[in-house]
Amino acid sequence: MTADDSYGRLDDDDYPAYTMGRAAEMLGTTPNFLRAIGEARLITPLRSEGGHRRYSRYQLRIAARARELVDQGTPIEAACRIVILEDQLEEAQRINAEHRRALGSPNPPTTA
Repeated sequence: MTADDSYGRLDDDDYPAYTMGRAAEMLGTTPNFLRAIGEARLITPLRSEGGHRRYSRYQLRIAARARELVDQGTPIEAACRIVILEDQLEEAQRINAEHRRALGSPNPPTTA
């Protein structure tokens, strides 16, 4: 990859641009926290050619949400599960909104 190719990826939320140390620093946490949420399968960092973990901006947002929950006293395994469920719900809502738009119904159905 050339430098020009790399610049085009700066806006890519999924590009693994951050090392473990930098990611931990940005989140105000430790590398052990990042390892723990990786072990809980909340995020799976990509690996550099040298085998070092690399994180994307999307993964850092997910990790930041888990950290919020842990800071509030939620056990890390539960925090990871909550974040996974929140992410799944958000995706389902996005898909439902797309289907409603495709069917010409911009408003969600109301419940009685």
